[in-house]
Amino acid sequence: MAVTIKDVAEKVGVSVTTVSRVLNNRGYLSESLKQKVNDAMEELNYHPSEVARSLLRKKSNMIGLILPDISHPFFGEVTKHIEAYAYEQGYKLMLCNSLHHKKKEKEYIDLLRASRVDGIIMGSHTMSVNDYKSISLPLVSLDRQISKSIPFIASDNYQGGVLATRLLLRKKCRSIAYLSGNLRLNLLAKQRHDAFLEQVKRQDVEYTVRQTDLNGFKYKDYEKLVSSLFEERPELDGVFASSDMLALQVLKQCRRLGRAVPGQVKVVGYDGIAALEAEDLTTIVQPIKKMGELAVQYLLQQIAGEPVPLETILPVRLSEKGTT
Repeated sequence: MAVTIKDVAEKVGVSVTTVSRVLNNRGYLSESLKQKVNDAMEELNYHPSEVARSLLRKKSNMIGLILPDISHPFFGEVTKHIEAYAYEQGYKLMLCNSLHHKKKEKEYIDLLRASRVDGIIMGSHTMSVNDYKSISLPLVSLDRQISKSIPFIASDNYQGGVLATRLLLRKKCRSIAYLSGNLRLNLLAKQRHDAFLEQVKRQDVEYTVRQTDLNGFKYKDYEKLVSSLFEERPELDGVFASSDMLALQVLKQCRRLGRAVPGQVKVVGYDGIAALEAEDLTTIVQPIKKMGELAVQYLLQQIAGEPVPLETILPVRLSEKGTT
């Protein structure tokens, strides 16, 4: 039989209301009484319902996070920082994986609302702007610009594209490829592509652009994309990959073909994923920790009724290592 709050009250010899006040830290209570209630809960193995407590407090101290694919190292890393910072501020995290499915994303939003989260961080964007506006909860968008009225945080994608492309040009690359996610998607990351084109068109170099399909982060497809690129463009001597995971496939393909990096092919990635440091990859480093912490900070400010910036663009930096 499940232990109830009434059992705890009888164990301590106080009213249910008193136990409830201890659980929700309401009103003056002596430290000795708090300790007795906590000891009784531990002895009886009583776990209060977070939803019930949130109804009393009118606040759950939970936030939702919806991402397109948690298996991608960038999203895994940013989730780590979001959870850690939220926990420091007294909040728990509910994590949802949309996998770019509109129906799934909508169902997760409904679940988060039913769970009475205090706000949501959106790293996925499959629905219409009106769908997001109708959520009626504090909302922050991460690495996505949903609308001009919803705050978003991103790195400087355009400047990152400039830094990466200029480096390959300085290294005397004459045939350069840009690899990216699907450019039909309305993502801020497309600015990396825009910067690449602007830089190469100013120079007397050959260039090509290759993109993945619309279905997101399929690593086997990355392998096929890179393999076909080198088959069709064997003269390639420079590659700017719009993610470190794409760059990793380029390095693997160069090893298969016996193409020396950086002697014959120079490679630049994007993200600065900590887990790939062993690859000695030249990359554009996003401030992933700062992005995650600001997303939580802005969400908590909204929850408290405070204004937040609608647009936050954080600087990136070039980390030149062994692949260039």
